[in-house]
Amino acid sequence: MARRLRPVGLDHVETAPLRLVFTRDITAAPEQVFKALAEDVPGWAEWFPAVTLARPTDGGAGREIRLRGGGRFRETVLAAEGPEVYAYRVDTANAPGVRALVEEWRLTPVGTGTRVRWTFAADGNTAFRLVLRLARPGLGKAFRDAVGTLDRRLTA
Repeated sequence: MARRLRPVGLDHVETAPLRLVFTRDITAAPEQVFKALAEDVPGWAEWFPAVTLARPTDGGAGREIRLRGGGRFRETVLAAEGPEVYAYRVDTANAPGVRALVEEWRLTPVGTGTRVRWTFAADGNTAFRLVLRLARPGLGKAFRDAVGTLDRRLTA
């Protein structure tokens, strides 16, 4: 059952009680990566294996996301400033214990490629925070693998 989360702003990326930050350098240009993140929302299911459905809502101002294992989220896009940043807040989720969640994808040019930084900024009860800390290595691997797949897709 989906629950409404606390509506936080983009500043939550810096102030959240729990922040997981992952980076990976890829060969695709920032403009290509930004377009894949912000403009091809359905394409997420093709390069991020945890995502089974991604679709824009509210004329692109929101997103509906479904994950393997049954996770479901409704999100609001907080920033789509190409080609530097794409961020969204989770408004409703069926995950237990989460109170607030913002994800930010920051893109920085590195030579002719891109440094992709994903920040997972969360607040939740003690059990949720513990599970997220324990899941950090798996989330990092999922991020690195997904961004690698995206890079191959964009540079093929």
